[in-house]
Amino acid sequence: MKYSSVPNSEKFHNNGNRDRFFNIGRLVPFLFTSLAAATIFSFFVLYSPYPFEFLTKQGLDSVQNQQDHHVVQEQHHHHHDQNNVLSKPQDQQQQQQQQQQQQHLDQNNIPPKPRIKESCDLFKGQWVPELRGSLLYTNSSCATIPNSKNCFRNGRIDNDFLNWRWKPDKCELPRFDPKAFLEMVRGKKMAFVGDSVSRNHMESLLCLLSPVETPKDIFKDSEDRFRKWYFPGYDFTLMTLWTRFLIVGEERMVNGTGSSIFDLQLDKVDENWARHIPEIHYAIISGGHWFFRVMYLHEGNNLTGCVYCSKPNVTDYNVTFIARMAFRAALNYINSCKNCNGMVTLLRTFAPAHFENGAWNTGGYCNRTSPTGEKEIDLSSFDLEMRTIQLEEIERVRKEEKQGKKFGVVDITRAMLMRPDGHPGANWGNKWMKGYNDCVHWCMPGPIDYWSDLLMAVLRKETGLDS
Repeated sequence: MKYSSVPNSEKFHNNGNRDRFFNIGRLVPFLFTSLAAATIFSFFVLYSPYPFEFLTKQGLDSVQNQQDHHVVQEQHHHHHDQNNVLSKPQDQQQQQQQQQQQQHLDQNNIPPKPRIKESCDLFKGQWVPELRGSLLYTNSSCATIPNSKNCFRNGRIDNDFLNWRWKPDKCELPRFDPKAFLEMVRGKKMAFVGDSVSRNHMESLLCLLSPVETPKDIFKDSEDRFRKWYFPGYDFTLMTLWTRFLIVGEERMVNGTGSSIFDLQLDKVDENWARHIPEIHYAIISGGHWFFRVMYLHEGNNLTGCVYCSKPNVTDYNVTFIARMAFRAALNYINSCKNCNGMVTLLRTFAPAHFENGAWNTGGYCNRTSPTGEKEIDLSSFDLEMRTIQLEEIERVRKEEKQGKKFGVVDITRAMLMRPDGHPGANWGNKWMKGYNDCVHWCMPGPIDYWSDLLMAVLRKETGLDS
């Protein structure tokens, strides 16, 4: 049928009043239907945050899962109403099938995450603008932020450092999902083993989880180095186990004052964290910043070398040697633990500091306000050298995994080398060390929060949830 762009007025006139009224009557429902459809579409466009975003396959899968859940419920109610129609054996068989379906749904209540390509290196990429922000919390919404990491409260003015996200070169890194994370670790215990930067990571994770549930602070030692938090809704315990070197290290005292000279025992792990290992399901170990001191190395009762000592007849090792020995001892200890079946251990690689024009005690500072590019990274830096030995030690122990244990790595070094803007700098609120800058720890909120994006992705892979 052909439609003319100009109405045929002569034909319309000859049809008479009845036909004219009849045609108008036919148009009325069409006009009302069109108007209603246009109104709904306009409302959708105006008020939906992503009006033209199509569902991905992941989204369709989620919708299908929800539909399947409702179908099971509807079938349950339908068959319950038909008890007088179904025979008793059929009714019992149908109820058993429904119960099995419901149990299957309950066991798979962890929200699905986008699959990550096996060939994708999550740890190689760049920081890209994220102008809408990426915060699950703010410096005021999370009650557990330590004052020294609360950079805005301590006077930081710029906030552009929050508007970036980590983008792997060949895929997308799924954003941290606090509810899915808590479902994944339901009934488990997770420990962050390491120094104050390890504690910094745990504090960031604590804030990322806070929108879902406020945890209970159930333990704190007298020096606030060992902490435990409990999420009762998920029966999940999150703890920090503080250790300088992972292995035994004792500071030499001079007239009751610390000398910053340490004696390290290469063949003994620090019992302060090691004794908790049998009760832990997930351990995230890290370290490195304490190795930049004068250290004397011992095996048994024998002095085997030193770092920065320059003593005659004593072998002088570099920092990476002692770091390798410390991580090797810690990983071997965990792998040999007889009561740690199925434990998952992730090594978080070295987190770089960003002091410029001096060290922490010689006027060094970090006042940048945006990330740097990958081309600005010094590929021969000590940070990457430390990362290399950590990766080598993880690969070594993975070849010897015992009793179902799993070992993996959360490699943040390259990404964080590009984030000199993420430190507190002068905004760390320390009343006793004014004039010094903190270019080691990380602002909260800030780029440290992306460590948990990577942590969750790796944890899913190592526990088989991403397969």
